[in-house]
Amino acid sequence: MVWLRTLLNIAFWAALAALLDWKLGDATGWIILALGLGATLVWRSGKLARVARWARHPQESPPVDVGPWDDVLAPLYRHVRNQDRLLAAQRESIQDMLAAAQALPDGVVRLDGGLHIDWCNRVARQHLGLRLPADRGRNLLNLLRVPEFVAYANRDDWPEPIIVRVSHGGHDRVLLMHLIRYAQDQRLLITRDVTQIEKLETTRRDFVANVSHELRTPLTVLAGFLETLREMPESALPAEQRRQYLDMMHEQARRMQAIVDDLLALSTLESSPNQEPQAVGMPQLIAQAREQAEILSGGRHQFAWEIDPDLDVLGAQTELASAVSNLLTNAVRYTPDGGSITVRWQPAPDGGARYSVTDTGIGIAAHHLPRLTERFYRVDRGRSRATGGTGLGLAITKHVAMRHDAELEIASQPGKGSTFALRFPADRVVGGGGEAAPAGEGATSAGD
Repeated sequence: MVWLRTLLNIAFWAALAALLDWKLGDATGWIILALGLGATLVWRSGKLARVARWARHPQESPPVDVGPWDDVLAPLYRHVRNQDRLLAAQRESIQDMLAAAQALPDGVVRLDGGLHIDWCNRVARQHLGLRLPADRGRNLLNLLRVPEFVAYANRDDWPEPIIVRVSHGGHDRVLLMHLIRYAQDQRLLITRDVTQIEKLETTRRDFVANVSHELRTPLTVLAGFLETLREMPESALPAEQRRQYLDMMHEQARRMQAIVDDLLALSTLESSPNQEPQAVGMPQLIAQAREQAEILSGGRHQFAWEIDPDLDVLGAQTELASAVSNLLTNAVRYTPDGGSITVRWQPAPDGGARYSVTDTGIGIAAHHLPRLTERFYRVDRGRSRATGGTGLGLAITKHVAMRHDAELEIASQPGKGSTFALRFPADRVVGGGGEAAPAGEGATSAGD
């Protein structure tokens, strides 16, 4: 079409020149032809310049009235617009995929065939301590120098993931890592933080081992006595010795029963839903625990009681009774003869309430305190068994505290004693305002 228009223009000026030459009989026609063709060339050069300027930014609307270029620019502009839309859709799709990769709970690292880093998501940066763009192009094995992973990465294929322990930024993590081959000699590294799962598995193994160990000792004693009594004639043992054997068997059976009871109580606390809160008379629960503690003490300790008689909490009575009793009996077991135990149940300044048991016992070293609420954790295994504890009391107390939105506070110094306390929030407290008995007035001897 453009060439047709050009030929028609040339033909028009040539015909005009020939006509003038024929009429005038001189060179005027050809002069007019030259001027006409020159004007046409200048006009078309201007149009072409406008087209050239548009070509630098083809996304903009094309110029109008550019002569023969109109038929060229319109389809070209439509093509450019279609390509822009396709590119925008592709960019949006890529951004969506990158956003999805960033949102993954697992780490993803894109690598080339030589394990050089191309891209990674946010979780992978946290897991491996990577920094982009600073680490782009660096070899992953130069950054993650864990022998197990280096050996794994240098294999020809990776049908199974590997568990690797890594440490950076003061955090130790256990990562499940899996290399995957894709596309043309590309790699993906998938990382998953299994630290908590590993801890739970370790806790499970320790729990099974501890339960087995705790039950094996009384079972061995019980089985030994039963075998002795069965094989020996009745007349071979004096009545007093037989009774002593039976008492020891009964004590070991009672100990196993206590362990089983505490295990069942702990299992119930962990698996059952919270009960509907009811107003629980804490002074009455403390009074019941006091009777048990004074019997267990047998007059060997001095007790002081500072109890607000009008202060109650919302919760489950049986659970709170267990927690109150556990803290008090622990104080009796680990306080030497002649020591003192102070029990307080008082309002807290923030509107809550605090139950505390302070003793002058053997105390606990600071490095043991974070683990005291673990199942069967014992600072001194021999002494703990001698006192008759199951090793589950503080674990039960911690779970009771959690189910009542309370905090279990522990403070202790070796040789100076310990304080174990349950702090209840204000929305769990009922009543209050009564005056607690002063330490001097409320102090009583266990033997009184």
